[in-house]
Amino acid sequence: MSPIRLMLVDDHQVVRTGLKSFLEAQPNLQVVDEANNGREAIEHALKSRPDIVLMDITMPEMDGLEATRALKRLWPEAVVLALTVHEDKVYFMEMLAAGASGYLTKQAASDELVQAIQTVAQGHVYLQPALARWLLDDYQRLVAEKPLLAEAESAIGLDALSVRELEVLELVAQGLNNAEIGERLKLSPKTIARHRERIMNRLNLHSRTDLVKFAIRTGLVKLQ
Repeated sequence: MSPIRLMLVDDHQVVRTGLKSFLEAQPNLQVVDEANNGREAIEHALKSRPDIVLMDITMPEMDGLEATRALKRLWPEAVVLALTVHEDKVYFMEMLAAGASGYLTKQAASDELVQAIQTVAQGHVYLQPALARWLLDDYQRLVAEKPLLAEAESAIGLDALSVRELEVLELVAQGLNNAEIGERLKLSPKTIARHRERIMNRLNLHSRTDLVKFAIRTGLVKLQ
C-alpha cells in the first residue's frame, strides 16, 4: 500500500519539525513537502500534489482560510485538513465553507491526528468531536427558527434532482466517498463524480460540506 503523502503548512519551524518527526514514525504516512505560509502552500501543493495538506490558519502573508479557498479553486481535488490552535466557532465554520475536509486543534491527542488523516485520506470528513457540536447546534437552531423555510427548500431543492441524484446525495451526506458510493450503486467512481458535479451545479453548491448541509436541512438525512 502506498503511503499517505502529507504536506505541512505552518509558520513555526519547530512545529513543522515536531509534526514531521511524529508523522513519519507512523506506518503508511510520509511528509513530502512543507510551507511556512498560505501563499507558499499553494505554490508547493500545486507542484508536489500531496494527498493531504495539513493547514494552519493564522500565518503571515496569506492565512490558512484564504489559502484553502485559493487552493480548492485552483485544484478542486485538494484535500485540506485544518490543524490549528483555534478552538473557535467562526474559524471552524469558515474553514469548512472554504472547502476543508476536516478540522482539528493542536490540543488534540496524537492518535486523533492520525485518525483524522486516515479519515480524510479515505474521502470522508473529520470533525473533532468536541467541535462538531457547533454544526449540529446551528442546524437544530435553523430548523427550530425557520421550519417553513426548510420545508420550502426541501420541496424546491429535492424536486430538482433525479432519483439517482437523490441516492448519490444521500450517500455523500452519510460520509461515503465516490468509490464506496459506486460500489453501493453498481456504478463507476467517475460516474458518481459526474452525478455529484451535476447535483452541485443544479443546487448552486460548492463543496462536500454544502452538500451535507443541504441534505440535513431538507430532511434527506436525519441527525442522530
